[in-house]
Amino acid sequence: MSITLAYAVILKLSVLAAETKTKSNPILSMLPLVLIFAAMYFLLLRPQRKRQKEIANLQSSIAEGDEVIMNSGIYGFVSAIEDDLLWIEIAEKVEVRVTKGSIARKVSVSTEVNTVDKKDDKKSDKKSDK
Repeated sequence: MSITLAYAVILKLSVLAAETKTKSNPILSMLPLVLIFAAMYFLLLRPQRKRQKEIANLQSSIAEGDEVIMNSGIYGFVSAIEDDLLWIEIAEKVEVRVTKGSIARKVSVSTEVNTVDKKDDKKSDKKSDK
């Protein structure tokens, strides 16, 4: 009889312990998932969408005569545009046909001039120091 009495006491204590547990707020239990999703959005999804928009703007703004760099690293001038295809002149009388998606960026002449000017300024500063 003592075994059944001990079993009954343990059963009663476990029922009391279950009743005294505080119920957690379901919103608080979902909070970590919401925070993880928000972090993934701001760290991964939002920058990717921004890059996609920049690439789409670049591809739509390409015009004949622009100097571009392809993903392969080849520099060239756009000689003709056909729908999604570009004709790139990479040397005199040498043209290749590529898709707009293969263009990495435009080369701006003003940036090249500025970098050349800065290099010349550094060289002239070194010469004046001697």
